[in-house]
Amino acid sequence: MTVLTDAVVLVLGASGGLGSRIAAMLDDEGAIVVRAARRPESLSGPDAYLADLRTEQGAASLVAAALQAHGRLDGVVVAAGVVAFGPAAEVSDATLAELLEVNLVGPIRVLRDAADALAASADAGREPFVVTISGVVSESPTAGMAAYSASKAGLAAFVSATAREYRRRGIRVLDARPGHTDTGLATRAVAGSAPAFGTALDPDDVAARIVRAVVDGEKDLPSSAFTPES
Repeated sequence: MTVLTDAVVLVLGASGGLGSRIAAMLDDEGAIVVRAARRPESLSGPDAYLADLRTEQGAASLVAAALQAHGRLDGVVVAAGVVAFGPAAEVSDATLAELLEVNLVGPIRVLRDAADALAASADAGREPFVVTISGVVSESPTAGMAAYSASKAGLAAFVSATAREYRRRGIRVLDARPGHTDTGLATRAVAGSAPAFGTALDPDDVAARIVRAVVDGEKDLPSSAFTPES
């Protein structure tokens, strides 16, 4: 079991529908939550920072801010992301760049830039962790969302390999792959319009399942872990 009391946890995408819930639930577990987002109008508070994961220094600046404020880093949750819809043959370069930079390259930089701080947490006897959210499309790439699916599948592949490397340093890496969740992200697509998805998962339930996995020491959360019985 991972004790979250007084653990310093950086939550990226903390103003989003899922990230805000995870941050609040980590607070409830006694964690010291460092919230991060890229839009100033969506984030406030004394332990909140702005950074753009599309820039080369965005991830590093957030890790540095957490270390400067608290002297250590015990966990990272990457809940930032964007979505786009439309035929694969029509995806624009701008949309493709946005999807890959936010959903894939940015999280890769976060895991890279946080590695030493998280390893130091392990050396100090704590139980550091990273959570990423690649979503069900990384398991089942979806027509009409090909570029989005590719960005998330790439993240899942990177995390799967990284988890084996980071385990040697005492860092647990957990990828969550919930199905469509009612966070409002689909209404803020960078391109296209969302299709009819059917019944969505409750974001409170998804966030609670992710936080429970952190506490219970789980190492993977496939889409099947987000059924009502899970």
